[in-house]
Amino acid sequence: MSDSRTILIADDDRAIRTVLSQALGRSGYQVRATSSASTLWRWVEDGEGDLVITDVVMPDENGLDLVPRIKRVRPELRVVVMSAQSTFMTALKAAQRGAFEYLPKPFDLKELLSVVERALAAPQVPAPDEAGEEADPAERLPLVGRSPAMQEIYRTVARLTTTDLTVMITGESGTGKELVARALHDYGRRRGGPFVAINMAAIPRELIESELFGHERGAFTGALNRGIGRFEQAAGGTLFLDEIGDMPPEAQTRLLRVLQEGEFTTVGGRNPIKANVRIVAATHRDLRQSIRQGMFREDLFYRLNVVPIRLPPLRERLEDIPLLARHFLDRAKGAGLPGKQLSLEAVERLKQHSWPGNARELENLMRRLAALYPQETIDADAVGAELSEAEPPADSGAARGPETLEQAVERHLKAFVGAHKDGLPVRDLYDRVLAEVERPLLRLVLGATRGNQIKAAAMLGLNRNTLRKKIRELDLPVVRGLG
Repeated sequence: MSDSRTILIADDDRAIRTVLSQALGRSGYQVRATSSASTLWRWVEDGEGDLVITDVVMPDENGLDLVPRIKRVRPELRVVVMSAQSTFMTALKAAQRGAFEYLPKPFDLKELLSVVERALAAPQVPAPDEAGEEADPAERLPLVGRSPAMQEIYRTVARLTTTDLTVMITGESGTGKELVARALHDYGRRRGGPFVAINMAAIPRELIESELFGHERGAFTGALNRGIGRFEQAAGGTLFLDEIGDMPPEAQTRLLRVLQEGEFTTVGGRNPIKANVRIVAATHRDLRQSIRQGMFREDLFYRLNVVPIRLPPLRERLEDIPLLARHFLDRAKGAGLPGKQLSLEAVERLKQHSWPGNARELENLMRRLAALYPQETIDADAVGAELSEAEPPADSGAARGPETLEQAVERHLKAFVGAHKDGLPVRDLYDRVLAEVERPLLRLVLGATRGNQIKAAAMLGLNRNTLRKKIRELDLPVVRGLG
């Protein structure tokens, strides 16, 4: 119960004022509602209200512009911002100007009541520093989409721009992990510093430590001069560790030490250097599975996974496809390609595709359509032709039946190859691929035999000692069964 605290509402939509007033009144709150920003401001100046809920677009003033003014005169007063213009920039500005929470319209009343309860119960914190806040006049959106999944990401990223917390971004190839990392940097506290990215999958294992931490002259063969590592290059800014799941064990150990102690030494060096970076990591792998397989350190995972952000694949947010397609066509036009638009049927055809390459695949398709098709409005036939061209050719008989194991493996390998923009990993490819097949096979057989290794070895056609060795190498749990 609210003990009759007063909530001030500003929204030019009478229906929303009525619904909010009734819902909050039933929950025991006193409510004052207005359609204008000027009336809301007068109430705030007069010391009224324990919480403000304001829309962004009002006839006399933008609700977002009110937030910093409210925080200046009454720093303790929480402000919840609502908006039908549910873009990343709206969420970002709401967070950076000091709003307690941002709610995209339409919202769920239960969620709003929960936010009100949290806002009134939250301990007081200093208002965020507005120094250096700049509106982006063009509002070039780093992240695009209005699906519920993207709204949650906008809110999370917006909150994180006011902190230096370590972030772990997970998502399939092409979902935009680096875009999120750049947004965290470009709109965060460290935007004045460098953004340095390093892809673990693209660097030879023996060079990763030197790449990250630098090296002294003579530290290894070929080290003719002192080398500056990415940690030093990123000082004062953000270090983006892409494909962190491909980091070799030795480098994992050193990175863990840096995160624990806040300093590092160069390869061959003795003097510690203070690490002044915000770390954002990303991976398309299931790191918990990699931990179970002994390929990734559990303690490092928890150090990096302070704030996890999962980017949904495009097939989980099909409602964003029209907006994304328009965005990519605009970008293609900005890059010098002819301006195009899509027919309604073309958009529907896009929604029927499974998008294994995610947003990157959609962007490439939009660029192809802009470059290759003379008509200004692209129709469904053109989209269908390009999508079928991009799909792997189907074997006449096999395509109609269920997918074979060989086809499934080939499909996954193609996705694996496609995930490495700079080419395939340079080492251990054969062993890594075989290990991925061996693990589930041995797990299944050991499960079927209830952990009986003699029976499992016979089923697999392996010597029992060979099976034992593989169980150890692959770090498989040994289940003592009943038979």
